[in-house]
Amino acid sequence: MPAPARAERPSGWRIRRLPVCASTERELERWLALAPPQPSDQRRLVIARRQRYGQGQQGRPWISPPGGLWLSALFPWPQPLEQGAALPLALALALAEEIGELGVPVAIKWPNDLLVRERKLAGLLPRLRWRGSRLLWARLGLGINGINRVPAGAISLAEALAGRGFHPQATPARLEKLALRALERAIRMAGDAELVRLRAEQRLWRPLSGVFHAGRQWQVLGLERDGALRLRCQGEQVLLRRDF
Repeated sequence: MPAPARAERPSGWRIRRLPVCASTERELERWLALAPPQPSDQRRLVIARRQRYGQGQQGRPWISPPGGLWLSALFPWPQPLEQGAALPLALALALAEEIGELGVPVAIKWPNDLLVRERKLAGLLPRLRWRGSRLLWARLGLGINGINRVPAGAISLAEALAGRGFHPQATPARLEKLALRALERAIRMAGDAELVRLRAEQRLWRPLSGVFHAGRQWQVLGLERDGALRLRCQGEQVLLRRDF
């Protein structure tokens, strides 16, 4: 049996820590089922030292060994308005900017990855929970490679900072503080979609070869306010949208 989760409440966040779990997403679901969130109780985090079955985009496995940050968060999000920022874009930008302040050049790979030197540093799974037309809360599943070993095609923050397997800024404890700052930053930016779009576009990954879509290679042009990706191929333009 795993050790019981430790609960903390720094800066209004209720945090449960686990040495190991199948998935922080499943643990958060279980917590919400046992204690449904109230308006005054919408800042929760589940953090695991290691996940056995971490979940990435479209159910893909996310390798989650000790040394990285593996968490699922519940937090309030402003009711979407015409001028409001898209949740995935605001979160990706906030995390990219927080990591960028460490001197790491972070690119946003649409729709939900962060890259350093075209290698994956972090992945996000953002979602909104609705009841009819009323927004209840937002959720985020987040994985950041810190001082852990990574698979091919990925990079750890320690390697990005120092070119080796350890750096004090890349430890899980430091990454946790960084992630909390990023969540607060995203919430602050939520009301200004154009600001988020402009700043996210500056970090948008634009591979020279383009991106593959519908059997063709497309040039990445930019982003829309709602987070859609704008592409062009031989004079034709399309918008890609991803529901979370």
